[in-house]
Amino acid sequence: MKTKKFSILVILALIITVSCNEVDKLLTFTISDQTTFTVNSGLPFNTPFEAATPDVTTNSTTEFKNNNTNVDLVKDVKLEELKLTITSPADKTFSFLKSVHMFISTNANDEIELAFLDNISSTTNVLNLTCTSQKLDKYIKASSYKIRTSVTTKETLTQETTIKADMKFKVTADPF
Repeated sequence: MKTKKFSILVILALIITVSCNEVDKLLTFTISDQTTFTVNSGLPFNTPFEAATPDVTTNSTTEFKNNNTNVDLVKDVKLEELKLTITSPADKTFSFLKSVHMFISTNANDEIELAFLDNISSTTNVLNLTCTSQKLDKYIKASSYKIRTSVTTKETLTQETTIKADMKFKVTADPF
């Protein structure tokens, strides 16, 4: 009799766990944003410097609405992917780059690290950064946010390099 009750409890626990995971999948979606920054030529190498990045205007309210939720129901936002692509000059690779660290902030929220990559040895024009596990709810819910990029080069650049940052945020909303 005890074994039967225990088996029923285990089965109920599994059903509840699976059901909750399925509900989370239904309420999870992706928001994509992008920005561009420039690494100037003639800068000294092995010295970190800031690359100016314009504010990113979010379309999160529209994205929330398109996914049948609203800002008040968003319970978790994490960076899922941050990909850098050199857009100019066309033949440039990331071989000049030693490290890159990207930070996010808003006027109302402190700056936190978003993603990074150190000891870069890439010979392509695309890099996938390592995303931090920071909770980004308050940043993505804002009307805009700032991205600060700190780069260290391992060689002197002879021409300006323009880099596009594509960001994908995983958003989970609460059903209630």
